[in-house]
Amino acid sequence: MKEQKFLPLTVEEMQERGWDEVDAVCVTGDAYVDHPSFGIAIISRLIESMGFRVAVIAQPNVKNVEEMKRFGRPRLGFFVTAGNIDSMVSNYTAAKRKRSDDAYSPGGKGGGRPDRALTVYCKMIREAYDDVPIIVGGLEASLRRFAHYDYWADKVMPSVLADSGADILIYGMGEHQIIEIVNRLSAGESVSTITDIRGTCIMTSAADIGAGRFPNAVNCASFEKVSTDKLTYAKACRAQMDEQDAVYGKTVLQKHGDKLLVQNPPALPLERDELDKVYAMQFMRMYHPSYEAMGGVPAIEEVEFSIIHNRGCFGACNFCSIASHQGRYVTSRSVDSVVEEAKTLSKSPRFKGYIHDVGGPTANFRYPACGNAKKHGVCKNKKCLAPKPCPSLVANQKEYLGMLRKIRELPGIKKVFIRSGIRFDYLLEDKDESFFKELVEHHISGQLKVAPEHCSPEVLDRMGKPHIETYDRFVKRFYELTKSVGKEQYLVPYLISSHPGSTLLDAVRLAEYMKRNRIRPEQVQDFYPTPMTNATCMYYTGIDPTTMKEVYVARTPEEKAEQRAMLQYFKPENRETVLRVLRKTGRTDLIGDSPKCLIPADRTAKDKKEKDTRKPQVRENAKNGRNTAAAKQRNGKRPTGRYDSNGTKETNGAKRAKRR
Repeated sequence: MKEQKFLPLTVEEMQERGWDEVDAVCVTGDAYVDHPSFGIAIISRLIESMGFRVAVIAQPNVKNVEEMKRFGRPRLGFFVTAGNIDSMVSNYTAAKRKRSDDAYSPGGKGGGRPDRALTVYCKMIREAYDDVPIIVGGLEASLRRFAHYDYWADKVMPSVLADSGADILIYGMGEHQIIEIVNRLSAGESVSTITDIRGTCIMTSAADIGAGRFPNAVNCASFEKVSTDKLTYAKACRAQMDEQDAVYGKTVLQKHGDKLLVQNPPALPLERDELDKVYAMQFMRMYHPSYEAMGGVPAIEEVEFSIIHNRGCFGACNFCSIASHQGRYVTSRSVDSVVEEAKTLSKSPRFKGYIHDVGGPTANFRYPACGNAKKHGVCKNKKCLAPKPCPSLVANQKEYLGMLRKIRELPGIKKVFIRSGIRFDYLLEDKDESFFKELVEHHISGQLKVAPEHCSPEVLDRMGKPHIETYDRFVKRFYELTKSVGKEQYLVPYLISSHPGSTLLDAVRLAEYMKRNRIRPEQVQDFYPTPMTNATCMYYTGIDPTTMKEVYVARTPEEKAEQRAMLQYFKPENRETVLRVLRKTGRTDLIGDSPKCLIPADRTAKDKKEKDTRKPQVRENAKNGRNTAAAKQRNGKRPTGRYDSNGTKETNGAKRAKRR
């Protein structure tokens, strides 16, 4: 059998293979990691499996155009991605602060990729070779394919296809598109005539509309109109969302000056056997060895011994980009395919016996939400799970559970964890509790992360999430099952502050909910407006594109900070902000010493003059910020140590489980 190697990253590696040229060059904003959780790894190996010579340029030096000439002019063209994450999300926090770290770069250091990497790379390629075919794909391309609001520039920007000068943009999952594009280029067809492939966008002349070339297409308002009129922008977003289904989706058009963006209908999802073949390709499952001296690539740590078993998500939360990229139609690999991958992982010399995850966008989805989806497509403008589960929903986790059981039984596997998202509302709809019980007994490493996101029904409706009563039912049953198996395990709830629809009063209500349920998050996620989500449309326009009704939006840094502080009302440094919010919202009843209060009342002058009876060392520790257990007890606070979301102190066993 032929020895498996990394694809060439340098000219020397190309020459070692006896090549004097390559057919395709894959350019990525990530470090080169040959693992199926990296999109560029799948695309590059797929092109290779078709019999072509493929090389990789990872995180090129953007100050040197010669970087793109490393392997010479590729016979077929360049295939370009900004990486696994949008480059602006990778480079900046929700507060628009520059990040210093990047898990997808060598040593975890930031600065390895430019802002708007896709556009930068394509312009470098055009400068190096003015007529070479350029095909772009990945998350940054997919979610910026139409004119879109850009949070960092705080304006509407044109399609990245117009900005970058690429020939073809692949949106969504790209295997079908890549196979057809590569075959047609290899057959000698000009890239300019490859305009009709599903799951791709191209730019053409705006005059083609008048020529009747797209008789059944859906027309969106032009870039020029959506960039100046927010209502028009919201209507365009709605039109785009309505056509993101492979069964009934139509061609969508959007003018950009004298050019026309053409989005062909979505690509058909891969069938199960096709998905199995993708994951059966031979990956090195590790970063390129040249990064070892730089500290490796941190992103591999979580995925090296994890398995992706599905694609798509019919949960379709409004703040999530999965529905616009992977789609709402769920496909999955066969049980045999997943078990075979688990066997492969168990043979690695680095394997310690623990599978970190068997999941995907949503771990416990294996099939579409209902039997109608394959024939008729997913329902327009409806949610399968929110605010309540659709009556047609088929909630069955039997196959997923059977797969987990088979993996658990493999030699050398000590534990199989589930760390990607569990849809607790879907889980509760399954009348058979077998999966829930075994999840609690076998598949949690001390903590299970779940995403209620908020407690206000109005905010949850804007998020496309179930109301909090569903989460409360899940919490109650989770702890009942945990107790029944004699384990100490906890839930870690994800919460979002400042989501469109959330007012200051909603933030106060969330703080009250957290206080009642003894939830004290160490970190809080501010709403992050990323391209092409429903929630980002709400943030920019103040309009919900699904209802076309106005939505309240917290936009100022001051209010965002106030809403964020309410989610950590218990922190001393947030006291003044919380006090201001409670006064501003008329909720001064939450200031005081009763159990329902969020913060204590100000001490009176008399209280401040009372003699401090604490021991000198305790007073000194408190003065210097050293909160010893004794000092905290004397101050009526908890002793030191980690606490779960229910306020219970962690045991050493739980700590060890988390470290694993």
